[in-house]
Amino acid sequence: MGVYHPGSRAVQDRVGVRLAADHVGRAVGQGIKPVAAAFLELQPLLIAGAADPATGRVWASPLSGTPGFVRATGPRQISVAGGPPASDPLASALAAPGTPVATIALDPRTRRRMRLNGRLRPTARGFAIEADRVFSNCPKHLQKRDGYELTGRAPAPPVRSGELTDAQAGFVAAADTFFIATVHSGGADVSHRGGNPGFVRADSPRELSWRDYPGNAMFLTLGNLTTDPRAGLLFLDWTTGSALQLTGTARTEFGGDGERTVRFTVSEAVETPAAVPLRWSAPEYSPANPGPPR
Repeated sequence: MGVYHPGSRAVQDRVGVRLAADHVGRAVGQGIKPVAAAFLELQPLLIAGAADPATGRVWASPLSGTPGFVRATGPRQISVAGGPPASDPLASALAAPGTPVATIALDPRTRRRMRLNGRLRPTARGFAIEADRVFSNCPKHLQKRDGYELTGRAPAPPVRSGELTDAQAGFVAAADTFFIATVHSGGADVSHRGGNPGFVRADSPRELSWRDYPGNAMFLTLGNLTTDPRAGLLFLDWTTGSALQLTGTARTEFGGDGERTVRFTVSEAVETPAAVPLRWSAPEYSPANPGPPR
């Protein structure tokens, strides 16, 4: 399978970046280079995205542990020790052999990120993923956080609802980072979105929107949404470890001025206090973010 499917190609052609996408796509491979393996072993946080095999809903979930809990265990394989709690909406997907899974390892300390997508295989300690695609992203729109504390605190029981509460809408509006998981016929993908607080809006209890900033020209996320509107969003509170997971559908609106807006409709929300035992420092906003910080 090539780097791009017809959905991504359609968006690239509409925006006029096919040649740039081809250039970036040459860096996508199946192998995990030594520098990437070394990067993974230093990370306490991994974001996974997949579709629940029972419901078909797409979710993004945080996985965390002492650095080394995720590591390369073969030229095309990573292994993850542990996994999400049973209450996590991706728990069944991350225990099912053959599940298409996407991951992103993001280090706010260095503003580096690495993505690996492939097929899952359960193991005695957690799960492994055989890679179909491995690639890095530029640090654009990624906020820098200088350090973290690993508390060891266990997650609280999740609270589920069919729409956002006022407090959750406020949390979304104050966010400077979120993750979006999408799927296509050949697999899954999870990507980072960042900006100054206010870049993503809660327009109603069931509607979110954000401007799609210029990126690496690959259009993997928007390409997936062109062919399959299912998506999952993950918002993390970097100071408390709480997580807000949303699943639903998304569509892209293309403006005449070249701007793109993504509109997301919530089907279900899951809020988990202290979902991850990580507490990070205050952010230094990316200089690439449009507009001044609030």
